[in-house]
Amino acid sequence: MRIRPFSLTLASPLRTAREELTEREGFLVGVGFDGGEDGPVPGVGEATPLPGWTESFSACEAALREAGSDTASAGRVAAPEDLAVIDARETPAARHGLALALGDAAAREADRSLADHLADRADAPNPADSVPVNATIGDGTPESTAAAAARAVEDGYRCLKVKAGARPLADDLDRLRAVREAVGSAIDLRVDANGAWDRATARRALDRLKPLDIAYVEQPLPAADLGGTAGLRAESEVPIALDESLAAHSVADVLAAGAADALVIKPMALGGPDRALDAALRAREAGVDPVITTTIDAVVARTAAVHVAGAVPEVLPCGLATGDLLAADLAPDPRPVADGRIAVPDGPGIADGAFDELV
Repeated sequence: MRIRPFSLTLASPLRTAREELTEREGFLVGVGFDGGEDGPVPGVGEATPLPGWTESFSACEAALREAGSDTASAGRVAAPEDLAVIDARETPAARHGLALALGDAAAREADRSLADHLADRADAPNPADSVPVNATIGDGTPESTAAAAARAVEDGYRCLKVKAGARPLADDLDRLRAVREAVGSAIDLRVDANGAWDRATARRALDRLKPLDIAYVEQPLPAADLGGTAGLRAESEVPIALDESLAAHSVADVLAAGAADALVIKPMALGGPDRALDAALRAREAGVDPVITTTIDAVVARTAAVHVAGAVPEVLPCGLATGDLLAADLAPDPRPVADGRIAVPDGPGIADGAFDELV
C-alpha cells in the first residue's frame, strides 16, 4: 500500500456542525504498484474524512497505516481481506480509501468500469451511461437566490437544492417562492434545512411549502431526532429526505423507523463505494429513493461516487456537482457536469488509470 496525504483549499469556507472548514485534508491510497509489469494491477483510492461525518484526519491515517503495516509484514500487496482490519463505523473514510483502491484494481483487472464491477458484485442491472445531478443554491436574499437558481437552469440543471434554515422561516419561504417563480414549475426543487428546525417550525415549514411543489425537504429536524422525523413524515404531504441522520443512525434503523422518502447516501461516510451501493439498493427495496452525494471530496472519490450513482437503477438527481467547491483539485475532472448530467466513465476502473500518477 502507498498512502499519500494531501490538502486542498476550499473555494469558500464551509460551516459544519463542529467548525468552519477552509480546506479538505485526506489521503490517496495506492495498491499493487510495486509488482512490475507482470505483477498485480494497480488501484487508486481516496480517504477524505469530514468532521461530524467520519473519523478525524489522525484516526483515518492511523487506520490506513495499520492496514498497510499488516500487508507489509505479510510481504504481499493489499487484498480484500485487509478491509476487515478497518472498522467501517469507526473509521469509514479510511475504509473507503482502501475499498476504492481495491475496487479500482479489481475492475481494471477485469477490463471493465468500476460501475460495472460494483453492479456485478451487488447483482444489480447494467449501469447507466450518465446520471442526473442537482445544483446547490446557497443562502442569500430572495433576489440573489432566485438569480443563482436561474443561472443554474440556464446551465442545464433540471433539479435545484436550496439551502435553508440559517434565516427565520418567513425569510426562507420568501426565498423559495422567489426561486419557484424564477425557474417555473418544470424544475425539481429541493430544500435542505440541515437539521436547523425544531418540530413546530418544521411542521409550519412543510405546510407552507406544499403549494411550491417541493420534491423533498432534506433533514428538517436534527439528526438524532429520528422519531420526530418519522412523525413529521406521517403528518406531511411533502416528502422528506434524510442526510445527517445517517451519521447518527444506521441505514437499517432509518429504514425501520419509516422516517424518510429518500436517503442521501455518502460513500465516504458509509465506508466505501461497495457499502454505499448496498445501502442504496436496500433503500430502494424498502421503497425509499437513494440519492448519491459526496462529502466535498477530491476528484478520485468524486468520480467513484459517479460510478456508484450509475449503478443505482433509475437514480434521482444526485449531489455530485461539487468539484467547484474546491479552489483547486488533485487532477482534472475526467467527467465534468454537462447539461445537468455527469457521464459515467466507461474505461477500466475509476478512470482508466488517469489517477495513477497521483500516488
